[in-house]
Amino acid sequence: MSDNSDNNLHVIDISVEFAGLRALDQVSLRLEPGAILGLIGPNGSGKTTLVNAITGQVPLAGGVIRTGDINLTGLAPRAIARHGLARTFQIVRLFNNLTVAENVETAALAHGAKRSAARAQARTLLAEFGLLAHADDLAAGLSYGDKRRVEIARALAGKPRFLLLDEPAAGLNETESETLLALLSALPQEWGLGLLIIDHDMPLIMRLCERLHVLASGRTIAAGDVDSVRANPAVIEAYLGSSAEAGHA
Repeated sequence: MSDNSDNNLHVIDISVEFAGLRALDQVSLRLEPGAILGLIGPNGSGKTTLVNAITGQVPLAGGVIRTGDINLTGLAPRAIARHGLARTFQIVRLFNNLTVAENVETAALAHGAKRSAARAQARTLLAEFGLLAHADDLAAGLSYGDKRRVEIARALAGKPRFLLLDEPAAGLNETESETLLALLSALPQEWGLGLLIIDHDMPLIMRLCERLHVLASGRTIAAGDVDSVRANPAVIEAYLGSSAEAGHA
């Protein structure tokens, strides 16, 4: 992680504390454009806190976050977004009183697009995500699965270099999860971005991700390719259990 000339996202030995309790303890990871990294671990392990730290929602108690030679440490969320990081949240956060198209247009406008370009970009994204028929519908009336897809489309409207998704498959049925899998698997190559995904849907994670990073109690317990991580005894004990065997089926 010493090369500052690359275009990767580097998270280096970061720690986060809440009221004196350490929620993250010297966690490091790297995400390359075009790659898909799965972030997994039991509830309370620090996954969302890590995404919050990377995107500036919580302050660091130590460590460095950078993209290439750009130091993001301590920057406000808006500034970090301008440097190419976008994210979604565990709970969908759409503008329910706006149309689906307006939700995506708003994100493009926030990143400097002119109104006509934002409108065109929104329609292109909605078509890609199978949502064009809902373009003029209020976001509040969408199904949960469609809301998830709108949120990802909105995140892409800023043309990020790194996209961090916090449980995008939560609440989806099997058909919706399959649709999501197909969409997400194409994003890194199509958009040239690095994708980090948190999810408890182990079949989706195992099929989608090239590498996994595993947290437990705020610390990294394993990182590497899918096969080596799911066979790691510490991972099986902390989180996967029988799911690790199911992943071989």
